[in-house]
Amino acid sequence: MSQARSARGAAARRSGRRGEVLAAFWLMLKGYRILGFRLRTPQGEIDLLAYRRGVLAVVEVKRRTGLIEALEAVAPDQRERLRRAGAAIAARRPTLAGASVRLDLLALAPGKLPRHHPDAWNGT
Repeated sequence: MSQARSARGAAARRSGRRGEVLAAFWLMLKGYRILGFRLRTPQGEIDLLAYRRGVLAVVEVKRRTGLIEALEAVAPDQRERLRRAGAAIAARRPTLAGASVRLDLLALAPGKLPRHHPDAWNGT
């Protein structure tokens, strides 16, 4: 791997982490409790896990130029894996018994405020 490619990858990872921290702060301002960052599960990695009012939100954070690009960046098979991962976590934690699991998108775009979209794919 070239040095330039390695440097681009490292910069992208740093940018992703900064985006996830910004997303977590944004959700906390909206009253969510952040339960985890970058949670690795057998089904896949969850960017953010947040809870508010009986809803366990599996939050995918995407940094794109616009909302449509962010929505399209998460393929249907990835959405299904994220839903299964959230359900598995909820089943293992007694404090989350009875919580509904929802897949949210938090879109970040240059020069714009973060946009949180609860149930971004309407359960699909």
